[in-house]
Amino acid sequence: MATTTPPTPSAAPVRPATPLPPRRTPTVKAKTAPKDSWRTWPLRDRAGLALCWAAGIFFCLVAASIVLYMLYKGVTQLSLDLLVSSPESSQDQTKSGGILDPILGTLILTTIGIALAAPLGVTVALWLTEYGRPRWLARAVEISVEIIAGTPSIVLAIFGLIVFSQDFLSFLSFEATGGGVFGRSFFIAGAVMSLIALPLVVGATREALQSIPGHVREASYALGKTKAATIRRVLLPAIRPGIATGSVLGMGRIVGDTAIVIVLLGATVQLEAYGDTPVLGTLRGTGSTLTSYVYQNSPAGEGGSPDKAYAAAFVLLLIVLALNFSVDLIAAGGRRSRGGLSDRGKA
Repeated sequence: MATTTPPTPSAAPVRPATPLPPRRTPTVKAKTAPKDSWRTWPLRDRAGLALCWAAGIFFCLVAASIVLYMLYKGVTQLSLDLLVSSPESSQDQTKSGGILDPILGTLILTTIGIALAAPLGVTVALWLTEYGRPRWLARAVEISVEIIAGTPSIVLAIFGLIVFSQDFLSFLSFEATGGGVFGRSFFIAGAVMSLIALPLVVGATREALQSIPGHVREASYALGKTKAATIRRVLLPAIRPGIATGSVLGMGRIVGDTAIVIVLLGATVQLEAYGDTPVLGTLRGTGSTLTSYVYQNSPAGEGGSPDKAYAAAFVLLLIVLALNFSVDLIAAGGRRSRGGLSDRGKA
Protein backbone atom coordinates (compact mmCIF):
# COMPACT_ATOMS: atom_id res chain seq x y z
CA MET A 1 0.00 0.00 0.00
CA ALA A 2 1.48 3.24 -1.06
CA THR A 3 1.87 5.94 1.56
CA THR A 4 0.97 9.47 0.70
CA THR A 5 3.45 12.08 1.79
CA PRO A 6 1.77 15.30 3.00
CA PRO A 7 2.69 18.29 0.95
CA THR A 8 5.31 20.55 2.44
CA PRO A 9 3.81 23.96 3.19
CA SER A 10 5.40 26.62 1.10
CA ALA A 11 7.21 29.39 2.99
CA ALA A 12 5.54 32.81 3.11
CA PRO A 13 7.09 35.34 0.79
CA VAL A 14 9.46 37.69 2.55
CA ARG A 15 8.69 41.36 1.95
CA PRO A 16 11.66 43.63 1.50
CA ALA A 17 12.26 45.96 4.43
CA THR A 18 11.15 49.53 3.94
CA PRO A 19 14.24 51.68 3.91
CA LEU A 20 14.35 54.30 6.67
CA PRO A 21 14.54 57.92 5.59
CA PRO A 22 18.03 59.29 5.76
CA ARG A 23 18.77 60.90 9.10
CA ARG A 24 19.25 64.59 8.88
CA THR A 25 22.23 65.82 10.74
CA PRO A 26 21.78 69.29 12.21
CA THR A 27 23.73 71.88 10.41
CA VAL A 28 25.85 73.99 12.68
CA LYS A 29 26.53 77.44 11.45
CA ALA A 30 30.15 78.19 11.85
CA LYS A 31 31.04 81.50 13.37
CA THR A 32 32.28 83.93 10.86
CA ALA A 33 35.90 84.54 11.60
CA PRO A 34 37.40 87.90 10.85
CA LYS A 35 39.23 87.83 7.58
CA ASP A 36 42.01 89.98 8.93
CA SER A 37 43.18 91.78 12.02
CA TRP A 38 43.65 95.45 12.62
CA ARG A 39 47.29 95.10 11.64
CA THR A 40 46.24 94.54 8.03
CA TRP A 41 43.75 97.41 7.93
CA PRO A 42 44.40 100.47 5.81
CA LEU A 43 46.24 103.28 7.49
CA ARG A 44 43.19 105.52 7.90
CA ASP A 45 41.20 102.72 9.56
CA ARG A 46 44.04 102.06 12.00
CA ALA A 47 44.21 105.79 12.70
CA GLY A 48 40.47 105.84 13.44
CA LEU A 49 40.83 102.90 15.84
CA ALA A 50 43.69 104.66 17.60
CA LEU A 51 41.58 107.80 17.97
CA CYS A 52 38.77 105.74 19.52
CA TRP A 53 41.18 104.26 22.05
CA ALA A 54 42.67 107.68 22.78
CA ALA A 55 39.24 109.25 23.31
CA GLY A 56 38.17 106.50 25.71
CA ILE A 57 41.39 106.68 27.71
CA PHE A 58 41.19 110.50 27.77
CA PHE A 59 37.71 110.52 29.30
CA CYS A 60 38.73 107.91 31.86
CA LEU A 61 41.68 110.08 32.85
CA VAL A 62 39.49 113.17 33.11
CA ALA A 63 36.97 111.39 35.34
CA ALA A 64 39.72 109.90 37.51
CA SER A 65 41.42 113.28 37.82
CA ILE A 66 38.24 114.98 38.99
CA VAL A 67 37.44 112.29 41.54
CA LEU A 68 40.99 112.02 42.88
CA TYR A 69 41.54 115.78 43.08
CA MET A 70 38.23 116.36 44.87
CA LEU A 71 38.98 113.41 47.11
CA TYR A 72 42.32 114.93 48.11
CA LYS A 73 41.01 118.46 48.61
CA GLY A 74 37.71 117.39 50.17
CA VAL A 75 39.05 114.88 52.67
CA THR A 76 41.66 117.31 53.92
CA GLN A 77 39.03 120.02 54.54
CA LEU A 78 36.07 117.91 55.63
CA SER A 79 35.34 117.40 59.31
CA LEU A 80 32.50 116.15 61.47
CA ASP A 81 31.88 119.61 62.89
CA LEU A 82 31.50 120.98 59.36
CA LEU A 83 28.80 118.41 58.58
CA VAL A 84 26.68 118.84 61.73
CA SER A 85 26.82 122.61 62.24
CA SER A 86 24.71 125.21 60.47
CA PRO A 87 26.26 128.09 58.55
CA GLU A 88 26.20 131.58 59.96
CA SER A 89 25.96 134.94 58.26
CA SER A 90 29.39 136.46 58.37
CA GLN A 91 31.79 138.31 56.13
CA ASP A 92 34.52 135.83 57.03
CA GLN A 93 33.13 132.49 55.87
CA THR A 94 36.06 130.60 57.36
CA LYS A 95 34.50 131.21 60.79
CA SER A 96 30.84 130.91 59.85
CA GLY A 97 29.86 127.37 60.77
CA GLY A 98 29.31 124.28 58.64
CA ILE A 99 27.26 123.01 55.74
CA LEU A 100 24.34 121.32 57.48
CA ASP A 101 21.68 123.66 56.08
CA PRO A 102 22.86 123.30 52.45
CA ILE A 103 22.79 119.51 52.84
CA LEU A 104 19.24 119.65 54.21
CA GLY A 105 18.24 122.08 51.46
CA THR A 106 19.59 119.70 48.81
CA LEU A 107 17.59 116.80 50.25
CA ILE A 108 14.39 118.84 50.59
CA LEU A 109 14.58 120.25 47.07
CA THR A 110 15.38 116.85 45.55
CA THR A 111 12.48 115.21 47.38
CA ILE A 112 9.97 117.82 46.22
CA GLY A 113 11.20 117.79 42.64
CA ILE A 114 11.18 114.03 42.17
CA ALA A 115 7.87 113.64 44.05
CA LEU A 116 6.28 115.83 41.37
CA ALA A 117 8.24 114.55 38.36
CA ALA A 118 7.96 110.78 38.94
CA PRO A 119 4.15 110.30 38.86
CA LEU A 120 3.69 112.88 36.10
CA GLY A 121 6.46 111.36 33.98
CA VAL A 122 5.18 107.81 34.40
CA THR A 123 1.66 108.90 33.47
CA VAL A 124 2.86 110.70 30.34
CA ALA A 125 5.02 107.73 29.29
CA LEU A 126 2.15 105.25 29.77
CA TRP A 127 -0.23 107.37 27.72
CA LEU A 128 2.27 107.91 24.90
CA THR A 129 3.29 104.23 24.69
CA GLU A 130 0.04 102.38 25.35
CA TYR A 131 -2.53 104.79 23.91
CA GLY A 132 -1.06 107.69 21.91
CA ARG A 133 -4.41 108.77 20.49
CA PRO A 134 -5.19 111.18 18.98
CA ARG A 135 -1.92 111.06 17.15
CA TRP A 136 -1.53 114.82 16.78
CA LEU A 137 -1.87 115.29 20.53
CA ALA A 138 0.66 112.53 21.24
CA ARG A 139 3.11 114.16 18.86
CA ALA A 140 2.54 117.53 20.53
CA VAL A 141 3.27 115.98 23.95
CA GLU A 142 6.47 114.37 22.65
CA ILE A 143 7.65 117.69 21.23
CA SER A 144 6.83 119.44 24.50
CA VAL A 145 8.90 116.95 26.48
CA GLU A 146 11.81 117.42 24.07
CA ILE A 147 11.55 121.20 24.35
CA ILE A 148 11.62 121.04 28.15
CA ALA A 149 14.62 118.71 28.01
CA GLY A 150 16.54 121.16 25.81
CA THR A 151 15.60 124.36 27.63
CA PRO A 152 18.38 125.82 29.83
CA SER A 153 17.58 125.75 33.52
CA ILE A 154 18.07 129.52 33.84
CA VAL A 155 15.24 130.05 31.34
CA LEU A 156 13.00 127.73 33.35
CA ALA A 157 13.95 129.66 36.49
CA ILE A 158 12.97 133.03 34.97
CA PHE A 159 9.71 131.54 33.69
CA GLY A 160 8.95 130.11 37.14
CA LEU A 161 9.66 133.45 38.78
CA ILE A 162 7.18 135.17 36.47
CA VAL A 163 4.48 132.55 37.05
CA PHE A 164 4.82 132.09 40.80
CA SER A 165 5.01 135.81 41.53
CA GLN A 166 1.29 136.12 40.78
CA ASP A 167 -1.04 137.04 43.63
CA PHE A 168 -3.13 133.84 43.48
CA LEU A 169 0.02 131.77 44.13
CA SER A 170 1.13 133.72 47.18
CA PHE A 171 0.38 130.75 49.46
CA LEU A 172 3.44 128.95 48.02
CA SER A 173 5.88 131.59 49.30
CA PHE A 174 5.19 134.80 51.21
CA GLU A 175 4.49 138.46 50.58
CA ALA A 176 7.49 140.71 50.32
CA THR A 177 7.74 144.31 51.40
CA GLY A 178 5.03 146.40 49.75
CA GLY A 179 2.56 143.54 49.36
CA GLY A 180 4.21 141.87 46.39
CA VAL A 181 4.54 138.10 46.20
CA PHE A 182 8.12 137.03 46.86
CA GLY A 183 7.91 134.09 44.44
CA ARG A 184 10.81 132.17 46.01
CA SER A 185 10.55 129.12 48.24
CA PHE A 186 11.29 125.42 48.39
CA PHE A 187 7.83 124.72 46.99
CA ILE A 188 8.43 126.91 43.94
CA ALA A 189 12.01 125.79 43.31
CA GLY A 190 10.97 122.14 43.65
CA ALA A 191 8.11 122.60 41.19
CA VAL A 192 10.45 124.05 38.56
CA MET A 193 13.11 121.44 39.36
CA SER A 194 10.56 118.74 38.50
CA LEU A 195 10.57 120.03 34.92
CA ILE A 196 14.26 119.24 34.41
CA ALA A 197 13.75 115.74 35.86
CA LEU A 198 10.55 115.04 33.89
CA PRO A 199 12.15 114.18 30.50
CA LEU A 200 14.45 111.64 32.15
CA VAL A 201 11.56 109.88 33.87
CA VAL A 202 9.51 109.86 30.66
CA GLY A 203 12.38 108.50 28.58
CA ALA A 204 13.34 105.71 30.99
CA THR A 205 9.72 104.65 31.49
CA ARG A 206 8.98 104.54 27.75
CA GLU A 207 12.11 102.49 27.12
CA ALA A 208 11.05 100.02 29.81
CA LEU A 209 7.55 99.73 28.34
CA GLN A 210 8.85 99.15 24.83
CA SER A 211 11.15 96.37 26.06
CA ILE A 212 8.19 94.28 27.31
CA PRO A 213 7.31 91.62 24.68
CA GLY A 214 3.97 92.04 22.93
CA HIS A 215 2.80 88.54 23.83
CA VAL A 216 2.74 89.55 27.50
CA ARG A 217 -0.01 92.06 26.73
CA GLU A 218 -1.79 89.56 24.46
CA ALA A 219 -1.78 86.93 27.20
CA SER A 220 -3.39 89.40 29.59
CA TYR A 221 -6.05 90.32 27.03
CA ALA A 222 -6.71 86.60 26.38
CA LEU A 223 -7.50 86.17 30.07
CA GLY A 224 -10.16 88.83 29.83
CA LYS A 225 -8.23 91.73 31.29
CA THR A 226 -8.88 95.21 30.00
CA LYS A 227 -6.09 97.53 28.87
CA ALA A 228 -6.33 99.51 32.11
CA ALA A 229 -6.10 96.32 34.19
CA THR A 230 -3.16 95.12 32.07
CA ILE A 231 -1.32 98.37 32.69
CA ARG A 232 -2.04 98.29 36.42
CA ARG A 233 -1.38 94.62 37.15
CA VAL A 234 1.13 93.55 34.47
CA LEU A 235 3.04 96.47 32.98
CA LEU A 236 3.56 98.69 36.01
CA PRO A 237 5.11 95.92 38.15
CA ALA A 238 7.35 94.95 35.22
CA ILE A 239 8.70 98.47 34.59
CA ARG A 240 9.53 99.35 38.19
CA PRO A 241 13.29 99.17 37.49
CA GLY A 242 12.88 101.56 34.56
CA ILE A 243 10.85 103.99 36.65
CA ALA A 244 13.45 103.84 39.40
CA THR A 245 16.26 104.44 36.90
CA GLY A 246 14.56 107.52 35.45
CA SER A 247 13.79 108.85 38.94
CA VAL A 248 17.38 108.45 40.10
CA LEU A 249 18.68 110.17 36.96
CA GLY A 250 16.22 112.99 37.56
CA MET A 251 17.42 113.31 41.13
CA GLY A 252 20.96 113.66 39.81
CA ARG A 253 19.87 116.56 37.59
CA ILE A 254 18.14 118.26 40.50
CA VAL A 255 21.09 117.82 42.84
CA GLY A 256 23.51 119.35 40.35
CA ASP A 257 21.50 122.41 39.26
CA THR A 258 22.44 125.89 40.46
CA ALA A 259 20.54 128.47 38.39
CA ILE A 260 17.10 127.51 39.68
CA VAL A 261 18.38 127.51 43.27
CA ILE A 262 19.81 131.02 43.00
CA VAL A 263 16.76 132.49 41.27
CA LEU A 264 13.87 130.65 42.96
CA LEU A 265 15.25 129.60 46.33
CA GLY A 266 16.95 132.81 47.34
CA ALA A 267 20.33 131.10 47.88
CA THR A 268 20.44 132.28 51.50
CA VAL A 269 23.12 130.77 53.68
CA GLN A 270 20.70 129.39 56.27
CA LEU A 271 17.26 127.81 56.04
CA GLU A 272 14.91 130.71 56.72
CA ALA A 273 11.40 129.48 57.47
CA TYR A 274 8.28 131.59 57.01
CA GLY A 275 5.72 131.23 59.76
CA ASP A 276 5.60 129.14 62.92
CA THR A 277 4.55 125.82 61.36
CA PRO A 278 7.67 123.59 61.47
CA VAL A 279 7.50 121.82 58.10
CA LEU A 280 5.23 124.12 56.13
CA GLY A 281 7.15 127.17 57.22
CA THR A 282 10.41 125.67 55.97
CA LEU A 283 8.89 124.73 52.61
CA ARG A 284 7.52 128.28 52.15
CA GLY A 285 10.84 129.78 53.16
CA THR A 286 14.21 130.18 51.49
CA GLY A 287 17.53 128.40 51.79
CA SER A 288 20.47 127.05 49.85
CA THR A 289 21.82 123.81 48.45
CA LEU A 290 25.30 122.39 48.13
CA THR A 291 25.67 123.78 44.61
CA SER A 292 24.83 127.34 45.60
CA TYR A 293 27.00 127.03 48.70
CA VAL A 294 29.96 125.90 46.61
CA TYR A 295 29.45 128.80 44.21
CA GLN A 296 29.18 131.40 46.96
CA ASN A 297 32.31 130.20 48.76
CA SER A 298 34.42 129.61 45.67
CA PRO A 299 36.89 132.24 44.48
CA ALA A 300 34.24 133.33 41.94
CA GLY A 301 31.65 133.92 44.66
CA GLU A 302 31.34 136.37 47.52
CA GLY A 303 32.21 134.17 50.47
CA GLY A 304 35.87 133.77 49.74
CA SER A 305 36.30 130.44 51.55
CA PRO A 306 37.67 127.92 49.02
CA ASP A 307 38.38 125.36 51.76
CA LYS A 308 34.69 125.05 52.61
CA ALA A 309 33.83 125.08 48.93
CA TYR A 310 36.08 122.05 48.39
CA ALA A 311 34.50 120.23 51.34
CA ALA A 312 30.95 120.93 50.13
CA ALA A 313 31.90 119.96 46.57
CA PHE A 314 33.30 116.67 47.85
CA VAL A 315 30.03 115.89 49.65
CA LEU A 316 28.11 116.79 46.49
CA LEU A 317 30.36 114.52 44.43
CA LEU A 318 29.73 111.64 46.84
CA ILE A 319 25.96 112.12 46.43
CA VAL A 320 26.23 112.13 42.63
CA LEU A 321 28.44 109.02 42.63
CA ALA A 322 25.99 107.24 44.92
CA LEU A 323 23.13 108.09 42.54
CA ASN A 324 25.11 106.83 39.53
CA PHE A 325 25.95 103.62 41.36
CA SER A 326 22.26 103.18 42.18
CA VAL A 327 21.40 103.57 38.48
CA ASP A 328 23.82 100.76 37.61
CA LEU A 329 22.33 98.46 40.24
CA ILE A 330 18.77 99.21 39.14
CA ALA A 331 19.65 98.71 35.47
CA ALA A 332 21.27 95.34 36.24
CA GLY A 333 18.18 94.24 38.16
CA GLY A 334 15.96 95.40 35.32
CA ARG A 335 17.91 93.34 32.79
CA ARG A 336 17.53 90.24 34.96
CA SER A 337 13.80 90.80 35.41
CA ARG A 338 13.27 91.35 31.67
CA GLY A 339 15.22 88.18 30.94
CA GLY A 340 13.02 86.19 33.30
CA LEU A 341 9.90 87.70 31.77
CA SER A 342 11.03 86.72 28.28
CA ASP A 343 11.84 83.17 29.40
CA ARG A 344 8.41 82.78 30.97
CA GLY A 345 6.82 84.05 27.78
CA LYS A 346 8.72 81.54 25.65
CA ALA A 347 7.76 78.72 28.00
